[in-house]
Amino acid sequence: MDLNLIPKIKHTDSGNFFLLAGPCAIEGEDMALRIAEKVVSITDKLEIPYVFKGSFKKANRSRIDSFTGIGDEKALKILRKVSETFDVPTVTDIHTNEDAVIAAEYVDVLQIPAFLVRQTDLVAAAAKTGKVVNLKKGQFMSPGAMQHAVQKVIDSGNEKAWITDRGTMFGYQDMIVDFRGIPEMKAFAPTVLDVTHSLQQPNQTSGVTGGRPDMIETIARAGIATGVDGLFLETHFDPANAKSDGANMLDLQHLESLLGNLVAIRKTINTLS
Repeated sequence: MDLNLIPKIKHTDSGNFFLLAGPCAIEGEDMALRIAEKVVSITDKLEIPYVFKGSFKKANRSRIDSFTGIGDEKALKILRKVSETFDVPTVTDIHTNEDAVIAAEYVDVLQIPAFLVRQTDLVAAAAKTGKVVNLKKGQFMSPGAMQHAVQKVIDSGNEKAWITDRGTMFGYQDMIVDFRGIPEMKAFAPTVLDVTHSLQQPNQTSGVTGGRPDMIETIARAGIATGVDGLFLETHFDPANAKSDGANMLDLQHLESLLGNLVAIRKTINTLS
């Protein structure tokens, strides 16, 4: 898919991977703008096409007392403000058909969560908005099975679909990335590697998901070497106190170093292809 079809996206001719990055959830306006400002400055410097990521609500939680959001409309308006302030596109995940219609008024990319990617009505509703649809690969699905999710988008009259691999369940409390799936899924649609969710350690007895942020660069490097079109990662200036998924997020202070290394790898790969 031509990235230039996404409003406001920059650096599409740089030869770099594109990046979806931001906090797990929108916790407030100040934090969203602070994170966006930093990531935009880095991606502009490195000429990386960038889409700001933030969930306007978190519907899939282990416990009923887990943080779910600050209010749907309030969070969506913050996503719009990020886009207008920094002139970048935005992506958020949706959970119902109604979410698709509402969120499409505020963001440029609609993301289907991994647990919901087989929900035909939801995928079709997202596709019918005309927005780019980012399909998270189910933790329980093979790479090859994602061709059917992509086909649902196409059959709904929308050619703008991505696939994002966010790891596969490995036992009850761990995830693993099968990098053989990257070239397989690229045959169906542009393919993104969700680095941070791939390092989750779900189903903890505490009801709070764990993670391995120390492995972020390892997984990201492998993804670039395998030829992913884009990377997805969640980042925060204070992961320990983030309201959602802090255990596997990248500390924002390490982002520039990480992306600089990944751009160097991508340039090397480009010279070999």
